[in-house]
Amino acid sequence: MNQVHRGHIFHIAGAPTVDGAADALVSIDDGALVVDGSGRIVFCGAFDELPEDHESWTVVDHRPGYIFPGFIDTHVHFPQTFIGDAYGGGQLLEWLNACIFPSESQFEDPEFAAAAAVAFCDRRIAAGTTQAMVFGSAFPQAQDALFEETRRRGLRVVSGRGVQTTGPESAARLITSEEDAVRLVSEEIEKWHGADTGDVDTALLHVAVVPRFSLAVTTETLKNLGELYDSVRDRGVYFHSHLNENDRPGTGEVATTKEMYQVDSYLDTYDGKFLPGSKVGGKSFLGKRSILAHAVHCQDVELARMAETGTSISHCPTSQQFLGSGTMPWKRTVASGVTVAIGSDYGGGDEFLLTRVLGDAFKVHISEAGDDGISLHPAELLFTGTLAGARALDMENRIGNFDDGKEADFVVVDPQAWPPLHGLIEKGVRSPDPDLARDQTLFALLMAMREPAITEVYVQGRRIDVA
Repeated sequence: MNQVHRGHIFHIAGAPTVDGAADALVSIDDGALVVDGSGRIVFCGAFDELPEDHESWTVVDHRPGYIFPGFIDTHVHFPQTFIGDAYGGGQLLEWLNACIFPSESQFEDPEFAAAAAVAFCDRRIAAGTTQAMVFGSAFPQAQDALFEETRRRGLRVVSGRGVQTTGPESAARLITSEEDAVRLVSEEIEKWHGADTGDVDTALLHVAVVPRFSLAVTTETLKNLGELYDSVRDRGVYFHSHLNENDRPGTGEVATTKEMYQVDSYLDTYDGKFLPGSKVGGKSFLGKRSILAHAVHCQDVELARMAETGTSISHCPTSQQFLGSGTMPWKRTVASGVTVAIGSDYGGGDEFLLTRVLGDAFKVHISEAGDDGISLHPAELLFTGTLAGARALDMENRIGNFDDGKEADFVVVDPQAWPPLHGLIEKGVRSPDPDLARDQTLFALLMAMREPAITEVYVQGRRIDVA
């Protein structure tokens, strides 16, 4: 159906970097987002400037609501749907052993996995997350449930089974043989990559190769998965994993990885250089459809290599606080040229709502020591939660903002549906300077938004509802 969605529009237009987001911020008090019958945007502008050939189209009036691009979560865990806010008595590695591996093992039960898929999609819709890079379950039947439910609901997803070929006793049910690891990933690609349309350029469903992290696999796994990925890279398959999350001296993830592989940097293990001395042992996973979560403790050489290859970072400030992992240095990371998008990392993070995660990003980065501290502009926050995610997923030509020709993924935020937010918008102090007043309103919306305020969610112009 051809429709005109009317409301206050906010988006980051064009294709800026995060440093240019403020200049690219579009705010239209009485805006019109015009969506044709194919679900594409044909006009975004002031309602009173609506082109004549669209004046007869059905108007959906969202006023006094706000229209934002759909939020894009570049790192979230499906098999941790029911294990958020878990107490593990320590940081990353202790938490994995005490809470996560046992919880993820429950997904071996098809009924449990199917219920989790419904709950996972409900949480996504409630939070306005229209696209997500999803760390998947180790169990094929659970991944089938995730893809089937995502397709039924009309959401987008990139996901791959979490690969483990080694690990502690607590992860025993998640571990497969080297042969099965490659076979199961290959079967998932053939079954689900682009399965909804048969064309990866128009599909909502995509598959990624996802080793949990380097400590959960062997050099043989990395070699075999690298060869598989190299053979499917030109089909638009993704790569996803964790990088440099916990740097506790001697016993943390970074130190343990470098000791186990005897490499110069953690990134080397994903760059084909996983043999002692960082010698090449296989193919690199890095590239424009590769997203590495966290990157809290990167060396300059690692950031440079990611920038060189087009590999992106999923920044997860909420989980980094929850697990005591530290703070990704914003200025240094952005200056490297790497695309930095936002990730909830639920259940390492305890928020599905990406604006809450963006709020944590603002708080941790304004608190960085000395000259490293930065007060992120609200447009930079909006960019990180929308257009940066589209860029990281190599889908910037399809989603991320309201440029003409893109697919109409958007959310409607009605402050009246969440009284605390309504109070801030209606009664909060605003600057007499119109640009600063605009920025203050956007900041209040992003920081104070909660799920009840997200009243409508659309993917390709189709309204998506919680079950």
